[in-house]
Amino acid sequence: MPARFFAPDLVGPDQPLALPPDEAAHLVRVLRLSGGDIVSVFDGRGVEYLARVETAEPRRVVVRPFESVKPPPEPKVALTVAQGLLKGRKFDAVVRDLTMVGAVAVQPLVTDHSEAHERDPERWMRVAVASAKQCRRAVVPLVRFPVSFRQLLDEDDAPLRLLLVEPGVAESNDSLGRLRNGPTPSAATLAVGPEGGWSAEEVTRACQAGFVPVTIGRRTLRADAVVVCAVSVLLFLWGDL
Repeated sequence: MPARFFAPDLVGPDQPLALPPDEAAHLVRVLRLSGGDIVSVFDGRGVEYLARVETAEPRRVVVRPFESVKPPPEPKVALTVAQGLLKGRKFDAVVRDLTMVGAVAVQPLVTDHSEAHERDPERWMRVAVASAKQCRRAVVPLVRFPVSFRQLLDEDDAPLRLLLVEPGVAESNDSLGRLRNGPTPSAATLAVGPEGGWSAEEVTRACQAGFVPVTIGRRTLRADAVVVCAVSVLLFLWGDL
């Protein structure tokens, strides 16, 4: 398989295209490709082409797309994951994994129990691009700027809104399996808390705002692991696995 490169300015076949500087550097300095080599370019919005390298200089790479490529299909449900900020670089792993499993957007959240203060959407977008390149996905999810959990509750209008809670939360012992027999929504939002989980007030507010509390089983998983597990279950229930 040819190496893949992110080309947000991709227009169409036979239109010369200059790769972004970081992608150009990767092509020349890391992969050591040169003129005449065949690569794949995608725009992050679902379009991908085979392309021939025409110019391969350290600071400038020009390719010419010539054949459309059909990427793997996107999930049926447009899933946004609203994840509480995590300590260290754990959020990088969340963005990487959510890109691989097919989320369309990642919304970082500041919550009552958030201890992380990092706000770096530009780096997270680079992580998403790298993950899309690796998993051969042609869509790069949007990584938004962090907002408060209250703002999410006020503004989110997805047809299905889910609040992932710990098994021990009172009156919230409904597994994701409860969705098995329900209709498949066109879009959904899954809210996942930080390392300390949701506060009791947050759970109450979310339920009042129309979020449905769900669990992923009897065990309490790590915050950076439970999110990809939950999304994988949802994809299975919606027929995308």
